[in-house]
Amino acid sequence: MSILTVSNLTKQFGGLVAVNSVDMAVEKGSITAVIGPNGAGKTTFFNLITGVYQPDKGNVQLGSTSLVGLKPHEISRHGIARTFQNIRLFSNITVLENVMVGLHKQFRAGIVGTLFQTKKVREEERLAQEEAYHWLEYVGLAQHLNEDAQNLSYGAQRRLEIARALATKPKLLLLDEPAAGMNPRETRELTEFIHRMREDLDLTIVLIEHDMKLVMEISEQIFVLDHGEKIAEGKPAEIRNNVKVIEAYLGKSAVTPA
Repeated sequence: MSILTVSNLTKQFGGLVAVNSVDMAVEKGSITAVIGPNGAGKTTFFNLITGVYQPDKGNVQLGSTSLVGLKPHEISRHGIARTFQNIRLFSNITVLENVMVGLHKQFRAGIVGTLFQTKKVREEERLAQEEAYHWLEYVGLAQHLNEDAQNLSYGAQRRLEIARALATKPKLLLLDEPAAGMNPRETRELTEFIHRMREDLDLTIVLIEHDMKLVMEISEQIFVLDHGEKIAEGKPAEIRNNVKVIEAYLGKSAVTPA
């Protein structure tokens, strides 16, 4: 059963077609990768799913619900969370407070209650702190809860961003280059962690990634974009030997007999 269905998705910026008539179905509970050379349209594709951009044509459905026309915070409420290619944390607040930001949609006290620090607000803050601490424990950062986010190592900042995403209790988690900048040990740990998230939290995970070793090890389904178009989809073994994919990454000379 598909949890995410993308149909004829198209986005143009001036004369540049960044995403061109892309179709994709992501199975519930799967780990799926979206790969392609630089400039293939991968991050734009994520931005269309999460409402950062609106498509010129096509549809994005989470289950039976169309997401087209919704704003990012509305899509988050439907159960999609994401991380970013360039880490987006609040660097000058604590690790705990960064995760609490992800809990904002659960707050119900309103602006008046917040201004006057009513009993309801204080209770919400206490529950939010407990929930945020739970997710820090889950990602292995509880010992850093009172540190400023900017003081964490690069790999730890990646995990903090994931913790903040998980705090929204998503059904579908989009990871944009989660292994970027990581050393081999951190990448191995990330691979294990992605599997654990899927199993523990009943998550569906879609990732954009350039680390082909990680992609081939972790993915059950791979979609390949090039110049905004889907050029291939299949299991890792099929993608590894696909002529169009080899050509997109290495050029025509790599597949043309000498």
